[in-house]
Amino acid sequence: MREKKAVLICFSVKTGKFESHYERNTFFRELYGWKQIIRKEIGDKMKVKKYVYRRKGILDEIPHIKVDQSSFIIPEDDVDKIFNFLKEWHDKVIWKTFKVLLEESDIEKMFNEFKKEIKIEGKYE
Repeated sequence: MREKKAVLICFSVKTGKFESHYERNTFFRELYGWKQIIRKEIGDKMKVKKYVYRRKGILDEIPHIKVDQSSFIIPEDDVDKIFNFLKEWHDKVIWKTFKVLLEESDIEKMFNEFKKEIKIEGKYE
């Protein structure tokens, strides 16, 4: 059975260090991405159209397994991208890394989930 090196990243936000809820949400949106919903009234009949967009975060660019709300596993090759992001928030976020070995089936699962998520770009309802 083949194994591949990966990294488990666990983080915790220092809520009191953020200037506002908006700034804290910005951190999470930049990391995980977010769904934007726009409602638009059309015509005299006050018909409402709803547009749903998926706004990307840094983890949309990196194959990963989300372990919990504040922990995820990424391939060892992509650690620098996450480190650079977390360093931007160093005074407001604490993080710890752990090297892990993933079995080939877990790696395939991670990359397959990543490919599915990439296909979700925008949606019209």
